[in-house]
Amino acid sequence: MDADALTKSGVILGMGEEWDEVVTCMRDLRRSDVNILTLGQYLRPSDGHLPVVRYYTPAEFNELREIGLKLGFSHVQSSPLTRSSYHAWEQIDQAKAARIA
Repeated sequence: MDADALTKSGVILGMGEEWDEVVTCMRDLRRSDVNILTLGQYLRPSDGHLPVVRYYTPAEFNELREIGLKLGFSHVQSSPLTRSSYHAWEQIDQAKAARIA
């Protein structure tokens, strides 16, 4: 495996998790050497899907981004509409730049 390869994971929020569980998940991902993290809001696609348990505020997404950066992620994309592929090339470029800095 390429030791310089970037790794990425994403988490969709709002399905019943607690704040502390989100932060624990972030810590675990970082301990597993994940470099890029995306955090987004679960949006119920139809009545046949699980309901949204909680809507996170933009301020909460910003706070989770700051926590992620402090944990050592090279890049954290965190907003209600963020999805795994959201600005993927920009995420990679920023993560690479953070590694060099």
